[in-house]
Amino acid sequence: MRAKTYAVLAASVLTMGLAMAPGTAVAKESAAAAVTKISHSTATTMFRNAGIGWTSSGGCSNRNTSTCTSFEQLNLATAQGAVTLRNASGCAMTITGGTETGHASGTYSHWNGYKLDYSLTTCLGNYITGSFTRIANRSDGAAQYQSASGNIYAREGNHWDVTYYNCGGC
Repeated sequence: MRAKTYAVLAASVLTMGLAMAPGTAVAKESAAAAVTKISHSTATTMFRNAGIGWTSSGGCSNRNTSTCTSFEQLNLATAQGAVTLRNASGCAMTITGGTETGHASGTYSHWNGYKLDYSLTTCLGNYITGSFTRIANRSDGAAQYQSASGNIYAREGNHWDVTYYNCGGC
């Protein structure tokens, strides 16, 4: 009887582990339910300390202006993911898009704090394409790469659009 109980328990744990794998619906739901939001000031301090730059075509940080680059209401895990990417890649990085209005909507959107855009550089492009798994193109045709932690890197026309479901192993 004990062996059967252990087998059922082991199967339950295995099933739960698979359901919580990065990128799965359950893992995404868990990420959406337990997010910590940070301020623009907190994010810029984190980025500055990690050597990550940012730029704004409008020279501003107002979340409600599409030409600004704002980090207001960014998920802590997203900011940590940027730092993880910088440390792992060793590449110079410049953020060109944060939580400001003007991006596509959706649960895992810029506005909701899950995404950052990065300028294209040879170093960053080589790191992403050489380190992560190529997956199906996004519906708009953007080439996508998925990290082992489940984060998605999409190569848009003039930048990398990154969706952070977690901090990438911070």
